[in-house]
Amino acid sequence: MLVQKMIRTALLSVGLSVGGFLMAPGLGVTPAAAQDITQERMVIAHRGASGYLPEHTLPAVALAYGMGADYIEQDVVLSKDGVPVVLHDIHIDTTTDVVAKFPDRKREDGRYYAIDFTLAELKALNVTERFKADTGEQVFGGRFPKEFGMFKIPTLDEEIMMIQGLNKSNKREVGIYPEIKDPAFHHAEGKDIAKTVITVLEKWGYNNPSSNSFVQSFDWAETKRIRNELNYQGKLVQLIGENKWGAPEGTDYDYLKSDEGVVEMAGVVDGIGPWLPQVIEGLSAEGKAIMTPTLIAAQRAQLMIHPYTLRADSLPKWAGDMDIALDAIFDDAGIDGIFTDFPDQVVQYLAEHPAS
Repeated sequence: MLVQKMIRTALLSVGLSVGGFLMAPGLGVTPAAAQDITQERMVIAHRGASGYLPEHTLPAVALAYGMGADYIEQDVVLSKDGVPVVLHDIHIDTTTDVVAKFPDRKREDGRYYAIDFTLAELKALNVTERFKADTGEQVFGGRFPKEFGMFKIPTLDEEIMMIQGLNKSNKREVGIYPEIKDPAFHHAEGKDIAKTVITVLEKWGYNNPSSNSFVQSFDWAETKRIRNELNYQGKLVQLIGENKWGAPEGTDYDYLKSDEGVVEMAGVVDGIGPWLPQVIEGLSAEGKAIMTPTLIAAQRAQLMIHPYTLRADSLPKWAGDMDIALDAIFDDAGIDGIFTDFPDQVVQYLAEHPAS
């Protein structure tokens, strides 16, 4: 464990410079070589390398890139002036210092919304590690200190420029994986976030089935609209949550998890993004992954399967460590890719366990 900790510490400094070597125990693997090794099994950096740096910041993007991720995720919301910005939530009071800088701009529910601020105002904020709105306590206490909030909110264009620029300078093809956040909320605010985001993606060349990108949404009605009404030709992924979390109107996750729902999704999307417990229930007495009916149906329908979210500091109850979790995900269940806050650890695992 000490050696692995030292390796991860080294990875941090190397990843920030992007161009260095990605070292795994007993291996010397450059990010480009790691990507070649793992290309059939995708490593998707969840909000960047968010286990190490505040989510959705350009430094977290650069670090994830340097760690060898295949794709980097962007959650997208709109500013007051209609600019797509990369934030996980429509709210900004749990990842920025908005309360201190704009104390009078909260809504009646006490929350601060990105859509109530212009891009210039959003750029004035400092981004921090995620914390709880009621207590101010950092959600993941062992991560980057919240008080070191020196980062800025990137636009979708800026993040694409970062990744495409790194692709050119590093001779790699790391992809993007944007999520269109809460389209129903944006519609209610008079803004068409899906159309706005698709326009940006098409401008940058992410507009056909071979584009190195995926577009994802939890809203099934909006996913169908993106494909059928907006005529988006790039790869689409339907995210799957739980109805008890509060499903968007017109979206029934229990139905989407059923055999019939999977077949219907397969007529629209290229893949699904389920919550990890929706595809692996746990381990059998023999220590093998117990695959859910949803996973089996999705594989039968030849859908790509990219579950969320594997975190080294918040593992599933059935997984004693990352290797146990990754054995179950990739070797037992044959899953295509995984969203993770710790892309270096997944890249390292796949480099040490090449597909047979």
